[in-house]
Amino acid sequence: MPANGKLITLEGGEGAGKSTVLAAIRAQLAAAGIDALVTREPGGTETGEAIRQVLLDPQRPGTLSAESELLLMFASRAQLVREVVQPALDAGRWVLSDRFTDASFAYQGGGRGQPFARIAELERWAAAGLKPDLTLLLDLPVDAGLARARGRGPADRIELENIEFFERVRAAYRARAQTEASRFRVIDAGKPLEDVLAQVETAIAAFVSEHGGAAT
Repeated sequence: MPANGKLITLEGGEGAGKSTVLAAIRAQLAAAGIDALVTREPGGTETGEAIRQVLLDPQRPGTLSAESELLLMFASRAQLVREVVQPALDAGRWVLSDRFTDASFAYQGGGRGQPFARIAELERWAAAGLKPDLTLLLDLPVDAGLARARGRGPADRIELENIEFFERVRAAYRARAQTEASRFRVIDAGKPLEDVLAQVETAIAAFVSEHGGAAT
């Protein structure tokens, strides 16, 4: 039987540069002989991608209740865990995900005010209690992140929120990183790209060194 794989997640607010960092991590893992399965949230499955369209549709601002948003996020996550993530981990493969349950604690919890206990219960049930082995949090000031995000094209439903919403999201992320410091690595994403990638490379190299090789 192969050893269990590892789940690495990438978190952060709008405009944090997750796409660029995700590609760099994938390349670094590949260079270490680790063929990671890459996925995203919401999405990652046919069902999840359909839910993503609803969640991010800019024509729906104000039409989704906070409760509906939370449940839709976990509906997508439940499918992703059972269809993609858990089977890969069980087969010994490493998984790299653009967002996971921490995003719900930040966006639906911090941003929307949904009780953290409710989200934790959904994590236990809908996400089968699955927690990442390593989470990189790309942290930068909200105004800088929004300027980046809004400079790359039309805003989605979440990006249309006000700055106070995103300040609450950032605060929730930072609090969670402090509470679960053994799992999180906070990356200063406000620095120049080469500095950000250097921080990420250091964190990933240490994790790979600690956990050894991986199945491909």
